[in-house]
Amino acid sequence: MSSRLSVRVMADNPPCWTCPGPVPGFFLAKGLECLTVARAMFRASWGHLTSLLNWPRVQCAPGPFFFLAQRLHRGMTQPDDTLEQALRAQGYTRIAGVDEVGRGPWAGPVVAAAVVFDLARVPEGLNDSKKLSKKARASLEHLILDAAQVCVAQASVAEIDQMNILRASHLAMVRALAGLPQPPDFALIDGNQMPRDMPCPGQTVVKGDGRSVSIAAASIVAKIRRDLGMVALAQQHPGYGWETNMGYGAAKHRAGLEKLGVTPHHRRSFKPIHNMLYQDN
Repeated sequence: MSSRLSVRVMADNPPCWTCPGPVPGFFLAKGLECLTVARAMFRASWGHLTSLLNWPRVQCAPGPFFFLAQRLHRGMTQPDDTLEQALRAQGYTRIAGVDEVGRGPWAGPVVAAAVVFDLARVPEGLNDSKKLSKKARASLEHLILDAAQVCVAQASVAEIDQMNILRASHLAMVRALAGLPQPPDFALIDGNQMPRDMPCPGQTVVKGDGRSVSIAAASIVAKIRRDLGMVALAQQHPGYGWETNMGYGAAKHRAGLEKLGVTPHHRRSFKPIHNMLYQDN
């Protein structure tokens, strides 16, 4: 599969139990594997004992450590290609993972990436971009671009203000899919809502960047590209700290707004910016 990165700028500019206290170090150190083995050994021993004593079997509700094991398991698992392989078994060959970055910031565009992997060359270590260090993301991006076809697209601040952030993020996703060098025949979309005007069939995947390697890769590329864009904007508009806070409402950003005011790159539909403009008037 040929590798290519397309960058498009098409715009105007089950709830789980929470541990109430410290968990014994044994369980944290050994993790789910030891919990699973211990649970299996207990079940086997208890079953043998009850059969010898002719005790009735009792079905017990799961206790807190069962839910802790689930929580640990979720934290340790990484995305894999299960979803992609299932779609390949249905006859789909070009499966794109799609994710966006930048819904929450007060400034800058929302950026999306679409990634179509050669599933025989998926890099090791892919995960939700938020769980990776900056260095790890950069290393993985090189591997992603070498093993996949990628397109990055965005929706501008003007589009965010015009249509709302959800619709704008969906627009960026659709643009990323449409900009791939070869059209995909199926898309895995991070989240629980399908964008309008999809160029191909698709499926939403809740927390997909932690489940699908394609979506995880898209989250990494989108994160890196948006961060680079915000660093560039920080050079044009110093004083807001965008090179580190990426447009989020951090203390330096708030201080910059109070001192320097609102820029054309701020999202006027977002309440903090709207309130500042309204108060100024």
